[in-house]
Amino acid sequence: MKDRMKIGIVCCSNGQKKAYQEKIQCLENTLLSMGICPVFGNCIYASDGVFSGTARERAQALMDLYTDDEIAGIFDISGGDIANGILPYLDYNIIGKCEKLFWGYSDLTTVINAIYAKTGRPSVLYQLRNLIYDHKEEQIGNFKRTVLENKNDLFHINYRFIQQNEMHGIVVGGNIRCFLKLAGTEYMPDLQDKILLLESYSGAAAQMETYLCQLKQLGAFDKAAGILLGTFTQMQEEKCTPSIETLVRGFAGKDLPVAVTGEIGHGTDAKAIMIGQEIQIS
Repeated sequence: MKDRMKIGIVCCSNGQKKAYQEKIQCLENTLLSMGICPVFGNCIYASDGVFSGTARERAQALMDLYTDDEIAGIFDISGGDIANGILPYLDYNIIGKCEKLFWGYSDLTTVINAIYAKTGRPSVLYQLRNLIYDHKEEQIGNFKRTVLENKNDLFHINYRFIQQNEMHGIVVGGNIRCFLKLAGTEYMPDLQDKILLLESYSGAAAQMETYLCQLKQLGAFDKAAGILLGTFTQMQEEKCTPSIETLVRGFAGKDLPVAVTGEIGHGTDAKAIMIGQEIQIS
């Protein structure tokens, strides 16, 4: 373990509000107390609406951290809507040769899956800001053991099957709304024999129905080796009907394995999962 592991911090999606500076300082202090030195890239705070810079500038801020040999990993602390704008400006040759992992969640689903589609490299679906929220003690413990001690705590996830009883394949996907931004582009992963992870923060049954219709029309349920459902925050909080499990089973048919976990998604207690890495669930 390095005394001061350096990690990069970026915001490739919506910039942080200036009102959040105290929270970002809290995150920095938390990381320093763990023996981790955060290096903040350019384009962190929004200065023009939600924009902390142009798409090209935000992409360059990310690439600067990829090319900095002192940075051990890169963590995006944003979310929102605009991350896919940076995709044409990333240097995938550099990213593909780099061992450091990119971490982010929600709208960063676009970047995470693009990295896998263009380079074959995995990334991590996880929000670093969970270290300062209401489950911070557990999050800090899992993060330290995983990142600093090379253990598996943050990636140890409990599942339950609602259809069939096993699945095996490389995981792709993430936030369902954001993943579908990649449809029809060179940044969309091949879904053949993949485990398709789906989760969501906002959206009720009607929105999920239309997203699932689009996935069906993309051939996702014919190609995938299985579906892994994370949390669907609004649907679960509002007890929407039909449930996400019912909707997905209607599209998946009876033979496609479907598993559910409450430990991947937008909850502040969420754990992490590798996108672009092979897993076995049984």
